[in-house]
Amino acid sequence: MVTTEPVGLLVRHWRERRRRSQLDVALAANLSTRHLSYIETGRATPSRKMIERLCDELDVPLRDRNTLYLAAGFAPVHRERPLADLGAARSAVDAVLAGHEPSPALAVNARWDLLTANGAAMLFLADLPPALRTPPVNVLRATLHPDGLSRRIRNLAQWRAHVLRRTRRQLARSAVEGLADLQAEIASYPVPGDHGDEAVASDLVVPLLLSSDHGDLSLLYTTTVFGFPRDVTLDEIAIETFFPADTATAELLRAMFP
Repeated sequence: MVTTEPVGLLVRHWRERRRRSQLDVALAANLSTRHLSYIETGRATPSRKMIERLCDELDVPLRDRNTLYLAAGFAPVHRERPLADLGAARSAVDAVLAGHEPSPALAVNARWDLLTANGAAMLFLADLPPALRTPPVNVLRATLHPDGLSRRIRNLAQWRAHVLRRTRRQLARSAVEGLADLQAEIASYPVPGDHGDEAVASDLVVPLLLSSDHGDLSLLYTTTVFGFPRDVTLDEIAIETFFPADTATAELLRAMFP
C-alpha cells in the first residue's frame, strides 16, 4: 500500500487507536518518551528495527506494518501470498474445514470475503441470489442482506445486532480498507420487527437460529486464527466454525451430511 503520510503520524495514529500514552508505549518498547515524541513529530526517523518494536507493542496488523515500513523508506517486510500458496497453513485450513463436517465451517479474510468453505457451509450459501453469489462472496452481506440468508434467520434482530457490534470492535482494532463501508451498508438494511423474530435468552451464548429445508437448526460458533503469522494473507484469515447447540441440530446435521 502506498502512503503519503509520514511514518511518525502513522505511529501516533496506532498509538491513539490503542488508547496508549507516549510514556506507556515508550517504556514497553524500551525507548525514551522524548525519542518516541521525536518520531511522532517527524524530528526523528525510526529504524526498521524500531518500527518492528513499535508495531509489536501496538499490535499493528501486518498489512499496516508494511505501510509503516514504506513510509519510513524501507521495503515491506511481510509478503502477501494467495491462499493456494500458503503451503502447510493452507493444508491446516482445509483440514479444519473437512474435519468439521457435518457442521458448517468457512474461512474469511479481514473484509469478510469468503476464501473457502466446507460442503456443509456451501449448502447454506447455495440458494443465494446470483448478485450475492458473485465472487468475492461477502459473508456478512450474504448473511444479512434482505435477499440473503436473513430470510432463514429466526432471531434476525438479535443476530444482526451481534454482527454490528462485532464489526464495530473489529474496526476499533484495525484499519481494514472497506470494512467501514461494509459496516455502514449492513446497518442500512431494514431493521427486523418483532413479528417473526425469535429472541433467545441463554446463560451460555446466543445461537444462530437458522431454518432449513430439513428443519430448524440452532448453531454456536467459534473463530480460529493463526498464531504468530508472518504473511499478510495468513494474518487476515479467520476460520468460522459452527457447532450444534442442541441434540436435535446435531442429529439433523448428521442426516443432511451422512
